[in-house]
Amino acid sequence: MVTYVLDSSAILRYLDDEAGAARVAEIIKSHLAGGCVAAVSALHWGEVAGITCKLHGRPAMELVLSRLSSFGLPIVAADGDRAVRSSLIKLKLIKLKREIPYVDAFGIELASGSRDRVFVTADFDFKPASRDVTIEFLPAK
Repeated sequence: MVTYVLDSSAILRYLDDEAGAARVAEIIKSHLAGGCVAAVSALHWGEVAGITCKLHGRPAMELVLSRLSSFGLPIVAADGDRAVRSSLIKLKLIKLKREIPYVDAFGIELASGSRDRVFVTADFDFKPASRDVTIEFLPAK
């Protein structure tokens, strides 16, 4: 079964009904029907919360998190081993002259290890990571 790892940009596109929102909705519907798993790293979950709170206030953030929680998306914690693996991914990309934020390395790490895991993002800065992990890029705005 395919696992889709949604990063914060994918979730925000869905929430704001921007380019790629229909694809994210399709993934969530399939997750709800048992056709796939859609997961989020705890760090990306936190980014969604922070960005939503900053732009729309705390009540809107709480509503959004409640709505997303109702989908039963697993929120994958950042334990020590995952933190180290994420750091190594970040360092590898730096060597390729493509730096990504540490939080994004967690999403890449979560999607790594199997071709049945797909990282879903609207951030094209992840292109260099596509050598090591399957990435589905949402359309540009």
